[in-house]
Amino acid sequence: MTESLTATKKARLVVLISGSGSNLQSFIDACENGSLNAEVGAVISNKVGVKGLERAAQADIPGIVIDHRAFDSREEFDENLADLIESFNPDLVVLAGFMRILTPDFVTRFLGKLINIHPSLLPAYPGLHTHQRAIDAGDKEAGATVHFVTPELDGGPSILQARVPVEVGDSADSLAGRVLGYEHQIYPKAAQWFCQGRLAMDAGVAVLDGKPLDENGVIFNQASEQ
Repeated sequence: MTESLTATKKARLVVLISGSGSNLQSFIDACENGSLNAEVGAVISNKVGVKGLERAAQADIPGIVIDHRAFDSREEFDENLADLIESFNPDLVVLAGFMRILTPDFVTRFLGKLINIHPSLLPAYPGLHTHQRAIDAGDKEAGATVHFVTPELDGGPSILQARVPVEVGDSADSLAGRVLGYEHQIYPKAAQWFCQGRLAMDAGVAVLDGKPLDENGVIFNQASEQ
C-alpha cells in the first residue's frame, strides 16, 4: 500500500467527463459523506458548457475544458490530456461518461490507476447501444460493470458488477434509467476499494484483497457491502 492510499490520507482523484456528470455527482457525494476516502482534485471535460462542469463548480472543484476539436489528431489530444491529468498528481483517474476512445499510449501512462464504468454486463456488449442490444437479444438481465481500463475497448478486467432485471416492455431508456441508479452505487464503492489499498490490477487481472477476480468481477449484493 502506498503512502497516498492509507486509511488516514485521502486519495486524490481526477474525473473525466463529457456530459451531465451524474456519476461524477455520486463521487462528490461519496467524498462528502465519508464513504469514499478521497477528494476530487479536478474535473476535466472535453466539451464546454456541460452540466458536469456545473456540478464541479457547485462543489468547489476545479473544472477544466480541453476541447478535443482544437487538436489535429487523437494522439495529440490524448498527450495534452495526459499531461494535464498528471499535473494534478492523481492516485486514481476516473472515467465518468467520458465519450472518447483513448489511445494505447494514454492508457499505458495510467495503467492500473484508470477505471471506467460500462453500462453492460461485461464482457457482453462492449461499445455503444448496450441496453438496446440486451433487449434485442432477449436477455433477462442487464447491468453495469466497473473495470480497469486497458487499450482494448471496454476490455479491461472487471471489478464490480450490478445486475438489473430486464422487464417486459422495457425500452432502452427505461432500462438505462434503472441501471444508472446502480452505477451510482457501485462506482464509488469500487473506487473506495482502490483507495483502501484493497484493489489493484496485476498482470492484467483485477485483484481484490489479494485474490484474483473472475471475468465478471464481484457481483454487487449484500455480501459485497463491505
